[in-house]
Amino acid sequence: MIFWLAVWQGASMAIRQDLFLVSPVRVIARLGQLAAEGAFWASIASSLVRIGSGFLLAAALGAALAVLAARFSRVRELLAPLMLTVKSVPVASFIILALLLFSSRHLAALISFLIVLPVVYTNVLAGIQEMDRNLWEMARVFQIPAGRRARYLALPQVLPYFRSACTVAIGLSWKAGVAAEVIGMPEGSIGEQLQQAKIYLNTPDLLAWTVVIILISLGFEKIFLALMDWAGHRLERM
Repeated sequence: MIFWLAVWQGASMAIRQDLFLVSPVRVIARLGQLAAEGAFWASIASSLVRIGSGFLLAAALGAALAVLAARFSRVRELLAPLMLTVKSVPVASFIILALLLFSSRHLAALISFLIVLPVVYTNVLAGIQEMDRNLWEMARVFQIPAGRRARYLALPQVLPYFRSACTVAIGLSWKAGVAAEVIGMPEGSIGEQLQQAKIYLNTPDLLAWTVVIILISLGFEKIFLALMDWAGHRLERM
């Protein structure tokens, strides 16, 4: 971190044009000024609710659909074209189409949902398909109840795939969600602040809000994964 901050500072000093690249010192100072404003925290809360809700809904639905697809081949065949389409279509196309159909207020949640869904679905489905079938058959032979089989055999083998999917999907959800806010410009959002900084060529604000997005995404990921690990340990002990 110190090395790359030094590179950033050196590049800023070499260019000597704040319009193109502001020094990290100025960005941190501007970030401190923004943090003293109530609108700063309101924008963060607004975007966090929208993007976070889209991610959580997609993670839950993606895992549920993966379980159904693993159980029923017809469901897997039916969902395959849909997931391929969602993965392949550019985010900008989704954003423009969504703006024609929905209010920009809920755009970030929708785009975050669409980006996360195929990532979680694909990874969880792969985890289920890679489970040790011998252990599953042995559990059936010994007539272990389905609930205990799911908890002690399936969950430990599939959970790492779900965790890995969420690690990737959280970053993608914030990238796509903020991009949707920049285009849709819902009032009181991080995307609106970025768009305003761009319009007025306010590079310190632009980089300060970019740092905020990185920190929020990282914090959201750490908290979510910590809660997931805690819930997994609790299930193992029950």
